[in-house]
Amino acid sequence: MGLQALLHAVYPPKCMGCDTLVTSDFGLCGPCWRATPFISGMVCDSCGIPLLGDDTGTLAQCDECMTLARPWSQGRAALLYKDNGRKMVLQLKHGDRLDLVKPAGAWLLRAARPILQPGMVVAPIPLHWFRLLRRRYNQSALLSRELAKLAGLDHCPDLLLRRRATPSQGGRDRIARFENMADAIRAHPRRLARMQGRHVLLVDDVMTSGATFGAAADACLAAGAAQVSVLTLARVAKDD
Repeated sequence: MGLQALLHAVYPPKCMGCDTLVTSDFGLCGPCWRATPFISGMVCDSCGIPLLGDDTGTLAQCDECMTLARPWSQGRAALLYKDNGRKMVLQLKHGDRLDLVKPAGAWLLRAARPILQPGMVVAPIPLHWFRLLRRRYNQSALLSRELAKLAGLDHCPDLLLRRRATPSQGGRDRIARFENMADAIRAHPRRLARMQGRHVLLVDDVMTSGATFGAAADACLAAGAAQVSVLTLARVAKDD
């Protein structure tokens, strides 16, 4: 405790969003907390997007998930991809803000609690090796590792492989996003035993249409997973 107090005296905790001094490590100041769109209340059981109405404990789905055949069972999201949520995701993804991983892991755990099950294996959405070489890290793997540690679950960072370098999904409509991801992800041939008959929890930083999660879930099920659920740090709202 003495060392911790000394460190705080020399390096006082700062807000993760704006560097304002705060009372605890990895925290947000009041204005940044209010500008961060945490998801709560009733959500779609398949994709985690907020729904109108109070959370009564009954399972519900959004219109999109009722019309699309999702290959996964359940899904949750911690934030909406807007305002401070979007800012932090982009900082983590492109700005080397690896200090965001720890608080983001706690936010993911809070969102995922309703769908967590004992014996799950947690795995990230994979990056193609060339993109990983340029970026130097897979932000989804950092998030999945932190979540697995907090939840006490098995983590396999290379459970899946991206077999081709898919172009960015940005600017594509829903159909083009699914076409772009078709047959792009497969199970790692040396990790098949890690998912045989198990429930896989896939983790990514952002979900828009669900095309990437869909390709990854299909790969898990084809490789012998019993069930797949998905979890994302940020969910793009339907009107965004």
